Amino acid sequence: MERVRTADLVAWVSLARRSPLVLRGARQVGKTWLVRDLAARSGRELVELNFERDPRRARPFAASDPKEILAELSLILGREIPVDRSLLFLDEVQAAGTVLARLRWFAEEMVELPVIAAGSLLEFALGNHDFSMPVGRVGFLHVEPMGFDEYLRAHGQTRLLSALTGWMPGRTLSTTAHEQAIDWFRRYALVGGMPAVVAADVAGAPPRACRELQRDLIATFRADFAKYAGRMDREVLDHVLFAIARSLGRKFVCAHVGEGVKHHQAKRALELLAAARLCSLVSWSAATGLPLGGETKETFRKAILLDVGAFHALADTPAAGRWKDLAAGVRGQLAEQLVGQALRLGGEPTGDGPRLFYWQREGGRPGEIDFLIQAGGRIVPIEIKAGAAGAMKSLHQFMFDKSLSLAVRIDENPPSIAPLRVTTTQGDAVRYRLLGLPIYLAWRTAELAAGLPRR
Repeated sequence: MERVRTADLVAWVSLARRSPLVLRGARQVGKTWLVRDLAARSGRELVELNFERDPRRARPFAASDPKEILAELSLILGREIPVDRSLLFLDEVQAAGTVLARLRWFAEEMVELPVIAAGSLLEFALGNHDFSMPVGRVGFLHVEPMGFDEYLRAHGQTRLLSALTGWMPGRTLSTTAHEQAIDWFRRYALVGGMPAVVAADVAGAPPRACRELQRDLIATFRADFAKYAGRMDREVLDHVLFAIARSLGRKFVCAHVGEGVKHHQAKRALELLAAARLCSLVSWSAATGLPLGGETKETFRKAILLDVGAFHALADTPAAGRWKDLAAGVRGQLAEQLVGQALRLGGEPTGDGPRLFYWQREGGRPGEIDFLIQAGGRIVPIEIKAGAAGAMKSLHQFMFDKSLSLAVRIDENPPSIAPLRVTTTQGDAVRYRLLGLPIYLAWRTAELAAGLPRR
């Protein structure tokens, strides 16, 4: 399957001088597959070490000389490791965190050898290390579940994908393309973007088999809770994981997690699940200027799951059901989850990775903006509707209060761009442009918004 991050990895391995690369992401999102695929594409011999399966393979990294490390690895593996034709892959590196510190020596003394490290609980090693991380000498790349574009490509829907990637504001998308995209997206909304489930769906597995795979993945994630030893009780983590699914689309309230779970426990568990990449936190932003993260409040935040398939497994939605058979509230939760996933996949994949923001009025009359993004050097609010209709009272008032000129509405209507001139419920006249995107184009939101000129 072709992945979005494939192009990033190919560009990295082609550099004459490259720093070692650390892949960050949850278990089962395809990090190992991506590295193996990169070795095949680049014609390099893959030298793969899994420190979780065999911790003894970390011993050679006690040395500081890359040549000495490779010599020891050659003895262990029983083969030569030509630096100009190999790719060194350090998998599940969180099981041998001190190996990360040795990456600096490869960056400084053996740039001709591409080195990639990855791990499913890597954030714990990065956050709790007792060694000096080689800051500035390694790069980071975040790997997310498969987006809708990757899903279409996996199913061989290249013509439809071409039509969707070719649409630009001011153009018309054919009715046929729109209807097909809606049908495929509703299927994606039930399957999700975890590679194993997508592969089963592509192979023709029935919905019940895909749902069983989703449940198996959740069981794998929950089994990892034992590796959070000393950080949090497994039952508390379980309570919070299910609470995230219940609260999708709403502010996450620690006090509502479950009986017997204290506020500080819920807060810590939520942060641990985010560190393990099983969920992403959506931070409240005052949206008074850029960057959006410049003014946030820890007491106001939402959470989305790693993948929509996790929601189905946790919420026990019907495996063989259709989109229209789901309750309206569930469709709304799914829409917010799917848009959040798409925005993360389209966000900055390097450094600390993509961040999500939203806005909610504090006190007084209700008001909320589902997501906020930075695009084209401006703040762009995003309103989400699970169907084709729905009022936008909060959005109108927000645009007036913040003096913004561009907003995005994501629903099931064909794509469009139009000027709006409306009056808010408070009697304020406001004018702005509204970029209407069908939910299947959510992955292009930032790109399309950034491409619109200021007026």
